[in-house]
Amino acid sequence: MTTGTRDRILEEASRLFHRHGYEATGVATILRAAGVNSGSLYHFFPGKEALLVGVLERHLNLLDPAILGPAEEATGDPVERIFKLLEAYRRALMVTDCTRGCPVGNLALEVGNRTSEVQSLIDGYFSGWARRVHRWLDQAGARLPAALDRPGLARLVLSVMEGGVMQARAAGSLEPFDASVAQLRHYMELLEETARRERGEPSMPAGAVHEAGPENEEAPAGERSAWRAW
Repeated sequence: MTTGTRDRILEEASRLFHRHGYEATGVATILRAAGVNSGSLYHFFPGKEALLVGVLERHLNLLDPAILGPAEEATGDPVERIFKLLEAYRRALMVTDCTRGCPVGNLALEVGNRTSEVQSLIDGYFSGWARRVHRWLDQAGARLPAALDRPGLARLVLSVMEGGVMQARAAGSLEPFDASVAQLRHYMELLEETARRERGEPSMPAGAVHEAGPENEEAPAGERSAWRAW
């Protein structure tokens, strides 16, 4: 049997776990979606739990090329990369009308401590996410205060993303996500202002608007003000 069959099974399982959850998705549903028989599935995965591990490994393998890499390539500004990354999650919320969150975040809530292997893979995903943001914060150099806990701030960014996504799903609205990210933007600006004072440079004019940030002409008019705020 080909690796193409395995990849198709994982792709459909990932999609169905994201849409319906792990427990609510039956193996028969995955087989139908992937267009394979049970023998094909069990050739690669001894059981549903092994399939869960495969799905998490797939998410981990796609973290850089599908999520972190595009944000890094979108701008040369290391701080703005953070907001490009968050912009991608906002777009995903918009596409699904705030009905689906981060696929790994969903699984973390549902099956995060199911086995040590599952727990390790989920932790590895979030740790890899935070490490990349930490790298961007390091690349910002003297733009941020010297004593700043950059690994801690990277974890805060992750918390803003996951928490904002969860609240948006609960509200059925982008408003909680936008409010969370706007506060992160404000905090980052305060940090940059603190670093300017440390360097003995003049402060930014009061009321100055941070012009860099996501553009979203497709957002409904009522959502644009919150979106452009960060």
